[in-house]
Amino acid sequence: MPRKPKKGYFVKGHFVAEGSELDLGLRAEITGGQPSRTELKKESTELQKLGEELLTLRGDSLARLDLPEKLLTTLEDLKTITNFEGRRRQVQFVGKLMRQLEPETLQAVRDALAEQHGGSAQQTLSLHAAEKWRDDLIASDEAVHNWLQAHPDADSQQLRALVRQARKDGTPTPDEVSRGEAPRRGRAYRDIFQMVREQLGQEEHE
Repeated sequence: MPRKPKKGYFVKGHFVAEGSELDLGLRAEITGGQPSRTELKKESTELQKLGEELLTLRGDSLARLDLPEKLLTTLEDLKTITNFEGRRRQVQFVGKLMRQLEPETLQAVRDALAEQHGGSAQQTLSLHAAEKWRDDLIASDEAVHNWLQAHPDADSQQLRALVRQARKDGTPTPDEVSRGEAPRRGRAYRDIFQMVREQLGQEEHE
């Protein structure tokens, strides 16, 4: 299968591939080192999106950034705008104000958002881990043994009592089986999850 030719152009008999270092160097010479319209548009779009993401930032994290009052007011107004065209114009204005920020402030914004998103991802992983342990504990005595081995300070008596109750609650009745219904989930089922989650949470902060 023939290779797809690269996009580019010739300069003094030499082929210059688009996006190569030579291409970028030549473009910089032509524009006097100034960014092209395409680059400016790309930057503007990126800053608009970054500004919109500020709406998802927690209040304490937003306060630490010490952003200009005008930008904060504009973001507050953006929350209340539901009209598509009105929102589009407001987002553009947010982008314009974001361009006026110092590079250090923009980096601080990106870092704050990355930290918050990382925290959310960690919380999701913790929830999944707790859910898996709960299901495993109810499913087998081996899992109960493994949990108590891994977490010697856990209340073994309470855990075993909750597991016995959860298994009892989760056993479908003949009527439920005939109707193809899922087994009931009682309070013990939820208590095991809470117990496991609290234990994992304590160890994460140690």
